[in-house]
Amino acid sequence: MDFYYPNLQNDMWRIMGMIFYSDKDYFLTSDKKNFDERQIKFFCTEKGIAISDAASAIIRLNNNASDKYLEIVQPINLDFIFTQIPHCRAIITTGQKATDTLLEILKIAEPKIGSFTAFSFAEKEIRLYRMPSSSRAYPKSLPYKTEIYKAMFDELGII
Repeated sequence: MDFYYPNLQNDMWRIMGMIFYSDKDYFLTSDKKNFDERQIKFFCTEKGIAISDAASAIIRLNNNASDKYLEIVQPINLDFIFTQIPHCRAIITTGQKATDTLLEILKIAEPKIGSFTAFSFAEKEIRLYRMPSSSRAYPKSLPYKTEIYKAMFDELGII
């Protein structure tokens, strides 16, 4: 899948399936071997969810997916992002590296996992949520992660 969270070992699309459709397999293809990119993109568009990396240029110091070995060369340009999506009300990070990258840009306090820190941009309040990682390397259960994400989507009025 040429989109975010394509690995079947990652629970992001299971979390979304549980929250919005009460079905952890909702976003799987019929053979259950992949996530359905077309269905996921339609869902994100329908719900007003945009997904991005926290950096536009990185160097992988090891040849693996671990954020621990990422060097951020160019962080995301939030000014540009906010002009492209002016109705954005929240940014959500799912890992420590992304959180640290945004905190460095925003100069705000780090939110606890499952919580947010508010900041101002162009005279409007935006929330930075720090959510649990959807990776199975993060030692929390799917129901736990789903509950935390569901509470956030409730607060934002998305569900």
